[in-house]
Amino acid sequence: RSHRPRQAGPMEAVLGQVEQLPALLAVSRSALVRDWDSLTLDRALEWARYFQHLYDRFRARPQLREALGRRLRRSQPCPLLGFPALGRCPQLLGLALLENRALPPAACRRLLRSLLQPPGAGPGSDPRGLELLARRKAAARLLALPRRAPGPEPQLQAEARLLLSRLRQEEQEAAGQLRWLCGAQEGQRAGEAAGQLRWLCGALEPLPQPRAFGVVAAALALLKQGPGAEQAGDGDGDGSSSPGGYEESAEGDECTAGLLLSWLLGNQERFSAFCLCIPCSYLAFLAGHYSQLYRSYLDLLTGWGRYLHYDPLQGQWVKSCLDKAELSWEELRERFICLCQGSTLLKGQTQAALELLRTQDGDFRVPGLSVWTDLLMEVGCSCMDTKATGK
Repeated sequence: RSHRPRQAGPMEAVLGQVEQLPALLAVSRSALVRDWDSLTLDRALEWARYFQHLYDRFRARPQLREALGRRLRRSQPCPLLGFPALGRCPQLLGLALLENRALPPAACRRLLRSLLQPPGAGPGSDPRGLELLARRKAAARLLALPRRAPGPEPQLQAEARLLLSRLRQEEQEAAGQLRWLCGAQEGQRAGEAAGQLRWLCGALEPLPQPRAFGVVAAALALLKQGPGAEQAGDGDGDGSSSPGGYEESAEGDECTAGLLLSWLLGNQERFSAFCLCIPCSYLAFLAGHYSQLYRSYLDLLTGWGRYLHYDPLQGQWVKSCLDKAELSWEELRERFICLCQGSTLLKGQTQAALELLRTQDGDFRVPGLSVWTDLLMEVGCSCMDTKATGK
């Protein structure tokens, strides 16, 4: 009996500390964080990591687990948090702070750096939970500050940069593993690519479709703005500007774009929804840079165009099958015009495709008999108008 007080003392102190977790999370969601500086934030994050350490230390000891869980539940009005919450404490705290608009900008930047590069993360660690959390919430929190230009475009670009950064990290890790494998086979490389694609699916598919499509489109556009464009505005470059670094960057960009296109084009319904969601001028820009996307986009437009027929009473093209014809005549015309107002190569390819479709449809040269004939006429008129206005 004389030893019990000495043994119970440290454990009672731990139990008392665990009781503070609900209060820490409550403060992180309140307006009190407006007074937090970087030092206060670091202390809060240290507490979160300490609670996670308690989880790792006691999760294999049922009696202590039960004691900690019981004390944690006792400190709340409702039993919302249990022992497993200790293991998720850094994520719970980070999520609460990222969603709290009262957090000062300096503390927010400190938080993002901590989430993206957690202290003590070695080669064998797996910080994906924190990184995924940061990538889903960081852009929204950062761009809650006053923006230079209205609209969602800056937010999409920020999210796209985060996605590209994570994909690049996945590729570097896979490349490092392959270098350790003497004489890696194509099957191994294919397996690594499949793993990266699974990660990409897991990151994009939980998002609302319009947001996921916007992020992918912005990411594909950033990859065509030159080496390192996805890192613009981060304030931290990799310092690589050598020819070798440029070649590696270009090769990495090609692999990253291939992953994004594989996700996008691997499902016809997904790609169709993407094309309906993204503005046609933006699609024309992407089609001018990615031939694989252009071919799929042109096939999709061709399929939609075949569901239009000419109504002589109305004197216009109308949908012949409402459940399959996604675009009206006006919308289809606008999309082909956008393609023909792109680069010279894109314009030539699009007009050649329309001429081939017109030939296959009977090579009619008068309006109202073939949708492809009328589209060629509209595209030609639009190009002439563009030249006349000097645009």
